[in-house]
Amino acid sequence: MGEKELLKKEVKHFDIKKINSIPLVEEYADMSFQARNLARGSRIYEAMLNDKDCAVILCLAGSLFSAGLKKVVYDLVREGMVDVIVSTGAVIVDQDFFEALGFKHYAGCIYADDGELMEKRIDRIYDTYINEDELRICDETVRKVADAMEEGVYSSREFIKSMGEYLKDNNIGEDSVIRAAYEKGVPIFVPAFSDCSAGFGLVEHQYKRKDKGKVAIDSVKDFLELTRIKLVCAHTGLLMIGGGVPKNFAQDITVSADILQPGADMHKYAVQITVADERDGGLSGSTLKEAHSWGKVDEGMEQMIYSEATLTFPLLASYAYHRGAGKGRKDRNFNLFLEENNE
Repeated sequence: MGEKELLKKEVKHFDIKKINSIPLVEEYADMSFQARNLARGSRIYEAMLNDKDCAVILCLAGSLFSAGLKKVVYDLVREGMVDVIVSTGAVIVDQDFFEALGFKHYAGCIYADDGELMEKRIDRIYDTYINEDELRICDETVRKVADAMEEGVYSSREFIKSMGEYLKDNNIGEDSVIRAAYEKGVPIFVPAFSDCSAGFGLVEHQYKRKDKGKVAIDSVKDFLELTRIKLVCAHTGLLMIGGGVPKNFAQDITVSADILQPGADMHKYAVQITVADERDGGLSGSTLKEAHSWGKVDEGMEQMIYSEATLTFPLLASYAYHRGAGKGRKDRNFNLFLEENNE
């Protein structure tokens, strides 16, 4: 099978505005197991949005946008239902920025001949394909963004903001989360920024610049900036899709805030959608109840949802959107806040 036949059927993104999940989620509320958990988690997310003192932090981990969830997050950003994003680099760079450049993800097959795919320069993400040559263009574009910046040490948020500016200046990526967040002042943090296409682009940037001024990323600056946000918010809520570094990074800011200003509040609300198990002691599956012992998440308005994200995240987001949750919330523009308080 040729490359054109393999890269033929585009992955389409779920549209929460077209599907009203309220009746389904409300039916789930009277069931058991993960159906009931999803209903309660949806109501907690609605409560976050209706709490005028609450900043909502969305955490993203896993191959989400490549699987068709990009528009869900895009709409949450555009509708003012997210104030901060903490993500893996793959979601933001390899998937969102990649598509903003005009490239696509394609429906594939888990039974494919991976040796044949490698020869055709097609990368497989479970049942999804991506063109490696196009991904290299994404890497190279990250390098161009870095080359155009002034020499210095930046947070990942500052660098991703420059990526959003690049998209807007070149009038591309109108459906990009990066561009939407840039235009709405929503900060995007990627604590492990080099662990994705951004890393390849920055390696090339630093290697080729040699004795010239270079751009570098400071993950501690990320941590401090997100802690500053926590310090000025009476309440914070976490909506976590997957686990990993974004989950831990976002949970930890309550501890760092308490170190800087003793008595800082824990996250008041928290919902996590995950397929990870808690029994091996890994962070991705650790419960929000356990997080309370660390002083990270308050008790009472937390919910674990053990489910695969493509099944449940659209339903939760659609529920909140069609309920009109947080309608009229003011844009917090934490990007501007951080620039004005970046000491």
